[in-house]
Amino acid sequence: MNWLNKLERKFGKFAITNLSIWLIGCYVIGYILNFVAPNILNYLTLEPAYIMQGQLWRLVTWLFIPPPSFGIFTFVMLFFYYSLGTTLERNWGTFRYNVYIFSGILFTILGAFVLYIIGKISGVTYVGMGGAFSTYYINMSIFLAFAASYPDMKVMLYFIIPLKIKWMAYFDVAYLAFVAIISGWANRVVIIASVLNFVVFFLTTRNYQRISPSEIKRKRTYRKKVEYSKGITKHKCAICGRTEEDGEHLEFRFCSKCEGNYEYCQDHLFTHEHKKR
Repeated sequence: MNWLNKLERKFGKFAITNLSIWLIGCYVIGYILNFVAPNILNYLTLEPAYIMQGQLWRLVTWLFIPPPSFGIFTFVMLFFYYSLGTTLERNWGTFRYNVYIFSGILFTILGAFVLYIIGKISGVTYVGMGGAFSTYYINMSIFLAFAASYPDMKVMLYFIIPLKIKWMAYFDVAYLAFVAIISGWANRVVIIASVLNFVVFFLTTRNYQRISPSEIKRKRTYRKKVEYSKGITKHKCAICGRTEEDGEHLEFRFCSKCEGNYEYCQDHLFTHEHKKR
């Protein structure tokens, strides 16, 4: 994680907080545009052929393309991904979460251009493929990242069946592999590019355990113990109750004639009444 630490020291102040809210906000704008002028979404997709002709806004506006339909299921899924993303941002840190999301976006854009270049070389036209590039698989990578960080967390599948999230992740990986096999190269590139951030972030940075939930919990427990120990004194007079914090010149001794562990300050060491059981 050294490269991430270096980047965070230099650019951490530019990280966008609550990035999940911004992503959902893009969907909201997309739904509004689709309601007001449905055809306008055709001018927002990630089409390398049109971008090369000067339509540079498509490099960003494809993020506004919402899921194909809006209903209660879409609302539940957006809230689900918001919860996952917010938890990751809180535990990883804002900058690392930003790197994860924006790397997924960048890889998707690069994947679209790679597919376009391959098409140009092979004589295959990939114009009109922009609708395949969306944030759907980026959201899927958020789920995979959450499952890798919280493998044993249980979720209620269909609000009824308790299931560990790692098993859902295994199913999603198998589903993505199946779709990639039966689909053409366009969908394959979309899938690979969208989840490549997960591969880079987790498999090439082997020390990600430092931001795992168990490690975070251990650090929190340690900090609580340190804070608690600050209020504990080593010495206390059995008569007046003074401690070493009441004066740096105070001295404390145990009395050998008292039966028990009784400690006294210098003013009461020789004047106290010996304790007998």
